[in-house]
Amino acid sequence: MFKFITAAVLALACATGFAATDVNKASQAELEAVKGIGPSMATRILDARQSGSFSNWGDLQSRVKGVGDGNARKFSADGLTVNGSAYAASDAPAPKAKGKSKAKSEKGSSRKKAEAQPAA
Repeated sequence: MFKFITAAVLALACATGFAATDVNKASQAELEAVKGIGPSMATRILDARQSGSFSNWGDLQSRVKGVGDGNARKFSADGLTVNGSAYAASDAPAPKAKGKSKAKSEKGSSRKKAEAQPAA
């Protein structure tokens, strides 16, 4: 009987250790308890949260510098949630366009065409 009670107490202690931490409700100390979130990241999260609650993981990623796909996955695996939801890749914000402007690429291509044509 003693072994059963000890096992039950240990099981409950382990279960509370893995309790989810909601980013919209957590204090500085609770955020820092999540593996990978240090004092500066916790401060950035709390500062961004002052302008309003995070609606989803994409919102968190777009408003807090340093929270990308990789960190979002790690934080979620360590118990961080946004409105009770764990991170899913579909929650990521849309990628920003990194292409060159059209005018710049056309200018370069016309130069190459001129060089390729033989002089008359």
